Amino acid sequence: MESACTTILVGKKASLDGSTMIARNDDTFMPLTPQRFYMNPAVKGRKGEKIKSWLNGFEATLPEDGYRWPAVPNVDYKNKGYYDESSINEVNVAMSCTESTYGNEKSLAYDPLVKDGLDEDCMQAMVAPYINSAREGVSYLGNLIKQYGSPAGNSVLFSDHDEVWYMEIVTGHLWLAQRIPDDGYAVAANQVAIQQVDFSDKDNFMWAEGIQEYVEKHHLNPDKTGWNFRHIFGTMNEKDRHYNTPRVWYAHHLFDSEFDMSPESADLPFIRKIEHKISVEDIEMLLGSHYNETEFDPMGHGADADKYRYRPIGLNRTQNAHILQLRNDVPKEQAAIMWITLGMPTYTPFIPFFTNANDTDPSFSETPMKWDINSAYWMYRTISVLVEGHYSQHIQGNVDYLTSCKQELRTMLDSIEEEAKNYQGEALTKYLTEQNYLIVNTMKDKAMGMIGELVMSGINLSKLTFNMDHNL
Repeated sequence: MESACTTILVGKKASLDGSTMIARNDDTFMPLTPQRFYMNPAVKGRKGEKIKSWLNGFEATLPEDGYRWPAVPNVDYKNKGYYDESSINEVNVAMSCTESTYGNEKSLAYDPLVKDGLDEDCMQAMVAPYINSAREGVSYLGNLIKQYGSPAGNSVLFSDHDEVWYMEIVTGHLWLAQRIPDDGYAVAANQVAIQQVDFSDKDNFMWAEGIQEYVEKHHLNPDKTGWNFRHIFGTMNEKDRHYNTPRVWYAHHLFDSEFDMSPESADLPFIRKIEHKISVEDIEMLLGSHYNETEFDPMGHGADADKYRYRPIGLNRTQNAHILQLRNDVPKEQAAIMWITLGMPTYTPFIPFFTNANDTDPSFSETPMKWDINSAYWMYRTISVLVEGHYSQHIQGNVDYLTSCKQELRTMLDSIEEEAKNYQGEALTKYLTEQNYLIVNTMKDKAMGMIGELVMSGINLSKLTFNMDHNL
């Protein structure tokens, strides 16, 4: 299983430009777990092809037909598992999996996890190429969990042009999903997040068959009134209060100036209405954040007891961070963008990729296991190491670099989208693929320039310095 991630989901009326957005940090157990980003082609008429997990006994036959879909898997998949992580498929349905989630011992006692069930390592490949909407993604995965069971608690993000859904798999076979309101956003951080459930509202909730009866039979609802999914299936222990809830608190702290709950509260809200519309840049800031400008910032000047009290959102264990954006103000053929960083999101830019593309630049698709400056994974992680090595001296230069990248990328996207109006069908796919290459190479030039500046600055910061007296 992948380790602890952080998720944010944004409805189309809550975003700056009317997009739906789902986003997540993929945090692993080890700081170095190289990943790559590539495109899987569409398939038609294949017979009997199977997928097998490298981590347990799961095995399944894949459908005959599937849409084109990108993936961001582990390079060393035979030892680490596939973990394809995130995609927007050929018909503009986005999926990100998973946010590791933990059910409590009471709920798991009667429906334990299934050792050889469908886990995160194979989930993206089992679902993403075969779904036509976010809602269908929930039901499709729900049916797979019913058939195969789940070996872990997993939460999955789905979106299309209209809807955003969050699905929590909490026991061997039980799950529940909630639609995020168009004018709201939601945040999750390794705890069961969904709160009050209205089983009469099938437009906004979906669930595993028999879940209500299961809860009633085994006396799992601790509340006098209501049906709070988090209270029934979730945990709230000391680890949660220091590892999980503070991340949710910080997100609301950023996006809601009136928010005044404790970072350790068991009842932090899952969904909030927006105070201001949320941009791609806002999400980038959140995914790279570390309690900035609070006493809990490990890079700040507070007391150690505060600086290291809570686990931050941005980590050295973040292997990729992604924002899956489906825009509603441009033609659908060019509306889907995956914003990806393979470096630490605190220090490195999110690169936009049009998903109506046939492949990706080799610097992203062919990551080696060992350091190579020509690899996007290793190049951007080099920036991260150099900035943090002399944080106080380098952070302003890094902020200026990221700001410059964001501005240039917006300018490039605007130009590309205007030109894209002249293409259709395969010609458009070819054009957008070429533009993805151009974006990657433009950002590579800026990254290498930043690395050069950091190296030269770092040389001047060496402690092995002796001021020569020319009179000697």
